[in-house]
Amino acid sequence: MKNLTADELRETYLKFFESKGHAIISGASVIPENDPTVLFTTAGMHPLVPYLMGEMPHPAGTRLTDVQKCVRTGDIDAVGDSAHLTFFEMLGNWSLNDYFKKEAISWSFEFLTTKLGFSPDQLSVTVFAGEGKEGEDGYIPADEEAAAIWRGLGIPDSRIYRLPREDNWWGPAGTTGPCGPDTEMFIDTGRPKCSDGCRPGCPCGKYIEIWNDVFMQYNKNAEGRYEPLGRHNVDTGMGVERTVCMLSGAPTVYDTEIFAPIMAAIDELAGVKRVENGELRVEREGAATLNSADVLKARRIVADHMRTATFILCDPKGGVKPGNVGANYVLRRLIRRAVRYGRQLGIAPGFTPKLAEVIAQKYAHVYPELVANLAQCKADLEAEENRFNQTLDKGEAMFNKVAEQLKLHGQTQISGKTAFKLYDTFGFPFEMTLEMADKAGLSVDKDGFDEANRKHQELSRTTSAGAFKAGLQDNSEVVTRLHTATHLLHAALHKVLGPTANQKGSNITAERLRFDFTWPEKMTDQQIAETEKLVNEWIARGIDVTKKVTTVEDAKAEGAMALFGSKYGDQVTLYTIGDVSKEICCGPHVANTKELGSFKIQKEQSSSAGVRRIKAVIGNM
Repeated sequence: MKNLTADELRETYLKFFESKGHAIISGASVIPENDPTVLFTTAGMHPLVPYLMGEMPHPAGTRLTDVQKCVRTGDIDAVGDSAHLTFFEMLGNWSLNDYFKKEAISWSFEFLTTKLGFSPDQLSVTVFAGEGKEGEDGYIPADEEAAAIWRGLGIPDSRIYRLPREDNWWGPAGTTGPCGPDTEMFIDTGRPKCSDGCRPGCPCGKYIEIWNDVFMQYNKNAEGRYEPLGRHNVDTGMGVERTVCMLSGAPTVYDTEIFAPIMAAIDELAGVKRVENGELRVEREGAATLNSADVLKARRIVADHMRTATFILCDPKGGVKPGNVGANYVLRRLIRRAVRYGRQLGIAPGFTPKLAEVIAQKYAHVYPELVANLAQCKADLEAEENRFNQTLDKGEAMFNKVAEQLKLHGQTQISGKTAFKLYDTFGFPFEMTLEMADKAGLSVDKDGFDEANRKHQELSRTTSAGAFKAGLQDNSEVVTRLHTATHLLHAALHKVLGPTANQKGSNITAERLRFDFTWPEKMTDQQIAETEKLVNEWIARGIDVTKKVTTVEDAKAEGAMALFGSKYGDQVTLYTIGDVSKEICCGPHVANTKELGSFKIQKEQSSSAGVRRIKAVIGNM
């Protein structure tokens, strides 16, 4: 194996696929554009969906390679172990109806063995085992084509594992649509098998997944049948952090050079020392009484969550601030969880901006937006940390009152209802209720808390049902119309408010569009009415929407808006709506503004400091 740094791995990967005819493209924002099915970009494929679906050609061609920043928070409570992360970088190479399985698998094998230095004997792979019976609805044949390619590369059948849908199948994104099998590559660590059934994917740690090649070759129709798609795509992914960990021989991703400066800063702030027996201790007044495992977990949570929060807050697209709904809530939870574990380590208040600076310095040469947007990021972190510390202080005071009353009446257990009130009303984390109860000699009705929380979540899900129904894949006509409407809205805001009213983010469902823009104050009723009137006038004019592939420089020379700086590739798509709008955008759009029907602003409100939000709908054509 070759011990590569993250920088070396990125460069090696991109150059390798460039040598195979791939265009190197810039990774996209971690905040998805017009995809209401996800709060953050969770995989490299998300920004490329229109091109994978064949809705339009990609300006850079049919072979692409990139490094994509990803945020996944589904396993946030598992962060702190040896492997889970909420932010990671994904290396990817893409075929848009170009090469297929033979080339993708062969290049994966070549890169692993010649560029990363893994022995072929270390490699085990999985392929799709097939599903159903031939001739019946839902039948999908086993991917013996992929298995044969692996055998041809020297991987014996004994190390080719045929696994079911839950292991080796992708999609469709909705109930119908493109989908296909995948093949996954695992490195055998050399550990003994945990059982006779041990195989790649087993959680015992013998096999570590390093790469995944997805083959989009089927379309699932409304009857549940899987038919040939008519085009074929390849979507691959290799995680930077996990690969660097495996190459370096580090025990966990947190022990690699990627996290080294972040961990060093946390240890300095907390006074973490490694004592003679190798265990970690916190030598800081005010720290909780933690054993070595607790210190290890707290350090990892603070490091991971602060890295994720910094990338979100510094994202060039912007628009996500700590809040109570959707992506804003996820960001708030990350920051507050980092603060809570920082307090456990005895770190003095005001530490989150300090760690953001360390993280920005670590990645500045790769992601310059971290430095460009660092000042605002630090201000947002400081404000949120202060708010949460005040919440914790109030929660601790309320807890002490509850404990005092219980002891006064000779009771020793905090009810689940009371614990949930501390959590839901006062924002006091349940884990802190458990910790303080233990110190006070009290117990907590955890089952009662879980039941109260479950009822609350059911109510929340019922209230928000349908909030994320649609996606570009499943409602392309409606979403396309709304997407064009955002361009008209943006142009109208420039006319009514001026050129500083620039887009900070957007989100589109099948029911409405949401558009965030920079503006320091609430719009007046007259400004809202003027904006709406302009958009409807442009719709009524029936203006043609044209597109062309060009360079960023040429597009800007034509007067196009290009809000996301270095995040564009060498070739871009320029959409022009007559003399109204000219923007660099990945699309898709309608052919003529008359297709929008009509436009109505439903709401104008604050999104975050200095950012306003408009929600609007369009009428029938």
